[in-house]
Amino acid sequence: MKKLSFSARLLLCINALFPKRQHPFNMQNAGNKTYAEWQFEKGYDTIELFCGGFTTDEMFKGKKVLDMGCGAAGKSLYYVTLGAEKVTGAEIVSHYKAEAEALACAKGLSDRFEFVLGSALQLPFPDKSFDTIIMNDFMEHISDPEAALKEAMRLLDDKGRIYINFSPYYHPFGAHLWDAIYIPWVHSLFSEKTMIEAYKYKIKDLPDRLERESLRITKDENGNESLGYLNKMTIKRYYSILDKMGIKPVYLKEVPLRSIFTPLAKTKLFKEQFVKMVVTVIEK
Repeated sequence: MKKLSFSARLLLCINALFPKRQHPFNMQNAGNKTYAEWQFEKGYDTIELFCGGFTTDEMFKGKKVLDMGCGAAGKSLYYVTLGAEKVTGAEIVSHYKAEAEALACAKGLSDRFEFVLGSALQLPFPDKSFDTIIMNDFMEHISDPEAALKEAMRLLDDKGRIYINFSPYYHPFGAHLWDAIYIPWVHSLFSEKTMIEAYKYKIKDLPDRLERESLRITKDENGNESLGYLNKMTIKRYYSILDKMGIKPVYLKEVPLRSIFTPLAKTKLFKEQFVKMVVTVIEK
């Protein structure tokens, strides 16, 4: 590997001052649990913030559910256990399919679960196919958020709901590199080029290095690298998309990082940095 730049070395020096964070990729490498198993265990966490306005029965019981951007679908399988008639997990990363289906089989949930490999911008289902659509940690990753939301609206039954929650880009770990880089707000302190250089160095000896790089880093036709798995979704941009589409959420919540930061999370100047999660529910 070529010699690191000064900025990458500086990032790595600062990084060493922060404690490592538990990340499912690292747990999987250590043989503790698979990504799908971790997702299943964290299933309730993905919907907890909706439970102030909706019960899990309202969300799942007897419902046809679509989990957009399901990853290894552990959370999708958790939704099955909440009484869903059927849960379909849609994901563009191909190697998650085998892991998802293995966990479904192990938990005896295969009869009510389906993994669909494909883009959330164009899914192979008729109009109004689903009662509940989950977009958990999805809106900050999809290449065309507006098109994805239009597709979700197409697939949503007239009496259904879309449940969306995402961390805004300027959240402390909005760069989504916390499997190797532990500095909060690192993307506000260092350039994207520096983060990529440092990240690749940190994971260079890991057995799943190529998978991590292909998931997070995109190269253009000129060989320039970027964090292509992020669209840098901000709160302002998200609300602008909703306004443009004429969508008024029936439920909206901005969750601060911690209660002590609530005043900062409510100010226009610091909202993007101190809101942990934007939570919305949409009906037709």
